[in-house]
Amino acid sequence: MTTARLSALAEADLPLHALAERLLALAEAGLPEMYLPDAETFVFTRAGTVSPDGSRRLEQRGTSTRYAAITALGARFLPEERQRALFGGRSAQEFAGLLVERLAGVVNLGDAALIAWAAAETAHPKLSDALDRMAALDAPGRPRYTVEAAWVLSALVAARACGDVEDRIALARRRLLAARATGPLFAHATGPGLVPRYRDHVACFADQTYPLQALARLHASGDDPQALAAADACAARICALQGDGGQWWWHYDARRGTVVEGYPVYSVHQHAMAPTALFDLAEAGGTDFGPAIRRGLRWMTDVPELAGPTGAPREPMIREDHGVTWRKVYRGDPRKAVRAARGLTAKVAPRARLAPLDLLFRPGSVDRECRPYEFGWLLFAWLGGLAR
Repeated sequence: MTTARLSALAEADLPLHALAERLLALAEAGLPEMYLPDAETFVFTRAGTVSPDGSRRLEQRGTSTRYAAITALGARFLPEERQRALFGGRSAQEFAGLLVERLAGVVNLGDAALIAWAAAETAHPKLSDALDRMAALDAPGRPRYTVEAAWVLSALVAARACGDVEDRIALARRRLLAARATGPLFAHATGPGLVPRYRDHVACFADQTYPLQALARLHASGDDPQALAAADACAARICALQGDGGQWWWHYDARRGTVVEGYPVYSVHQHAMAPTALFDLAEAGGTDFGPAIRRGLRWMTDVPELAGPTGAPREPMIREDHGVTWRKVYRGDPRKAVRAARGLTAKVAPRARLAPLDLLFRPGSVDRECRPYEFGWLLFAWLGGLAR
């Protein structure tokens, strides 16, 4: 398929365009392996295991409503016959409808918001049911995780043309903007009470991309310069902090706008979550961070953490033979010790770097898992767009 985003990538960097096409083909090939026909949903993960004879195989584990909804959001951009290959014969709209029918059993606000978003984007006739369930789970005045608050706003913005949700948009907008810390970055929660005080300054990459995407989409759906400015400032900061190898780092000090701990580096951030948020920002009228998108995408094949003595990767992150992209590169430190140490140090002594930890726990381990949402956001990032 050709989209404006893919066309722009081809003009800027043909090898990266080929990489994006390769990843999109892998997503379509890999998602059917993550679908459970009997349960009519998607697995939580496919995890690499080693058999007693030393052979590797991928094992399906768990199920995830959240990941199923994200897959529907991305797959809706495919031609209908190709959608049906992913959802056991259903279209993305029909699958979104199945998720809506199951909403009575959904108790997590983020899950409900994603289902409502998928119902809105696929123009499902039961969208109002999804919005009602989302509202029932979103008690007024309670703090929420920032990611969930962002998904609520994105869902309401997507539903804007289908009904009167303006009052709810205003509340969701105010809550999300209030989640910004003292600078351009967003905190992990919209208010106190959800995160222990010793780490309430630590926010993750998702806490930045989902809010900036939601606010960009809000501005695109109706003039809101303040929302666009907040999204633009957040994007500018995470792009300024991007690693030399294109890495999108994982944990930030939201107060100071600095990196607390870079690892793990997640594949989904590189090929999907950063691109979709930054593309939406540019298409809404914000800054074009195309070079940062391309640097991040290039990491998928040029992984400095895995480079061998000759420069060639010791292990590829993209595995067509298994139908997956490996989930992340990480330090392998026990009980995430580096992350905990740096998070606490950033609270009490923000200038300390704990450099010996970098030498002791080098980031060269690969998490051999792949989750459906990674491919869902990949399809959303490169096949979607506000123009569509």
